[in-house]
Amino acid sequence: MNKNIGIVGIPPLKIIHSIQEARDVIIDLDEPQLQLPIDLTAKYLPRVYCAVLRTVMLNSMHLKLDHIYIDVGPGKCDCALHVSRIMADTLGIPVIPTRNLDMVDFGTPICTSSLPLVDKLLKITKGVQSPLASEPLEPCRPTAGFWGVPPRDFSILSLFPDTTHVYGWARCMENKTPAHLELESLYEPEIPTVFFAQSFCAKTALAKHLAEQHPKALYLDCDVTAGSSARAKIEAFLELSGVHTQGASHAVG
Repeated sequence: MNKNIGIVGIPPLKIIHSIQEARDVIIDLDEPQLQLPIDLTAKYLPRVYCAVLRTVMLNSMHLKLDHIYIDVGPGKCDCALHVSRIMADTLGIPVIPTRNLDMVDFGTPICTSSLPLVDKLLKITKGVQSPLASEPLEPCRPTAGFWGVPPRDFSILSLFPDTTHVYGWARCMENKTPAHLELESLYEPEIPTVFFAQSFCAKTALAKHLAEQHPKALYLDCDVTAGSSARAKIEAFLELSGVHTQGASHAVG
């Protein structure tokens, strides 16, 4: 009988291989899977934890899962280690900590493609469930950059033009190397870039640091949802940077 396997972060490829060989179902607990108030997790996690880990806890409390693999190494965060202990003590199912130190490059064609930014991030997050590289896509010339983690609220991604390249941990996700700090720190100084992190995430420090080094940057963090203030900041930044959000994509020749 097929099992429901929850994953948090990016488990090592050997684990993804084993899940697929068993024909089990992978459920990404980082993503909102349920229409439930996130404050239901308050009994277990403080509100100053990032919305992604609170979402992980919410999903794990209410989904029917057989066991969970959670990355607690440098490819995720120290808080995930603590959450893994809380889940192990409260859920009644095996919660297996992993440390993904994979460093084989799989490439990042989605990050540099002309797909809408929402579609880019959907493909990248879905790709975590596969041991295979992304399908080849033609790159585009970037007019904007999105650096950071996939936001809990994907609606902010619709504000960016299709010619937005993806950087930060999201690029590490596609490359299947979540602990690759050099790749995560990559940016292009000539491209107006939004450096994004979830509020209370440890990556806010790196986002802020890189944004201060970048000559055309906006540092931004959002909690559970992106409010009107965050959206206005992105729109104003792109407009002042001369970025045309409705422009056609141009493939690299």
